[in-house]
Amino acid sequence: MVLGAGTRGYGQGVGDRNQGLEPGAALSTRAAPAASPTQATPCWRVEDFVVAQECGRCSSFQAKTVPECGPTGFVERISCAASKRDEFKSCRSAVMEAHVFWRFVGTMMCVAAVFAVLVVCRQRVLDRKALEKVRKQIESI
Repeated sequence: MVLGAGTRGYGQGVGDRNQGLEPGAALSTRAAPAASPTQATPCWRVEDFVVAQECGRCSSFQAKTVPECGPTGFVERISCAASKRDEFKSCRSAVMEAHVFWRFVGTMMCVAAVFAVLVVCRQRVLDRKALEKVRKQIESI
């Protein structure tokens, strides 16, 4: 099984920010073969592929050994048709995305509630000041 990202560097794909090596990952003990255009590019970018294993959370072992686990913590296994290679590809889990979305919504609701309380308190202070001003004007007559 070929892990795929051993020879990839930065800038290997416009718009695919999750596929570059992590800083320091180039210092791995794995010996990288001589860089050639066919080996530097993952097979799933240049040929047809089949998803062998759906997007799933990386195990603790995979998190340490598979560079693709770094960006999102999720990977899927890809089988390339022409080269018959298995590689890992970083992916985003729908469950993870839903969790992040609802955490964001909850945070925004809490912030909205805090500011609503602040608005009500400020309005009461301003009402008190206005009533005091009117009372002083009436007393001065």
